[in-house]
Amino acid sequence: MAGGGAGLSVRALPLTYVAHAHAAVAALLVLVWCIHFRGGLAFESTNKSLIFNLHPVFMLIGFIILGSEAIISYKALPWSKEVNKLIHLILHAIATVLGAVGIYTAFKFHNESGIANLYSLHSWVGLGTICLYAIQWLYGFVTFFFPGGSPAFRRSSLPWHVFFGLFVYVLAIATAELGFLEKLTFLESSGLDKYGSEAFLVNFTALVVLLFGAVVVLVAVSPARVAEPHGYKPIPVEA
Repeated sequence: MAGGGAGLSVRALPLTYVAHAHAAVAALLVLVWCIHFRGGLAFESTNKSLIFNLHPVFMLIGFIILGSEAIISYKALPWSKEVNKLIHLILHAIATVLGAVGIYTAFKFHNESGIANLYSLHSWVGLGTICLYAIQWLYGFVTFFFPGGSPAFRRSSLPWHVFFGLFVYVLAIATAELGFLEKLTFLESSGLDKYGSEAFLVNFTALVVLLFGAVVVLVAVSPARVAEPHGYKPIPVEA
């Protein structure tokens, strides 16, 4: 980031609390939808819809929320840079694995239900996102963790690592929004009340996820501390 600009005049730490609150609400809402309205969760079932229900749970809680926590870990945690880096790395790794499991459950549901795979924009963008996410993680691991690049290479790579990471994150949020829209459209075309409680819950969950993503991006681009205005010197405290 270029120096000399005004930048954001809000610290990242208070925004992390807002992000955590959105994450908790989003996780609760998707569980209520899949368990209460859609009948539950199962890896194996004669009711194939229970298998599909794992997909939004894994993708939202496992992939997006854990990935979000990884992104904001540098701004939210009080520990050293090395400890925060390790937590950042581990959370992203877990998010990648759980995201892959979430995609697997979608394929499993389609295959066992006789439904074609990869026919929608949601599936195309989603598969591309998880692949880019894994590439980003591998690049970050090799460059910043082990074996690690030279200080100059790490320094020049960091802005691109941050930019590409936020780009992939925005893709993940967009994919989730497409998924909510696609599933709700299917349900409504099958008779679900367009103004009923389940439709409202799905739309509201999508809105919370969208706001959550916006807050996480804001945390990522906000300074840990607000810089003092140029030329400003605090008034000394008299003894």
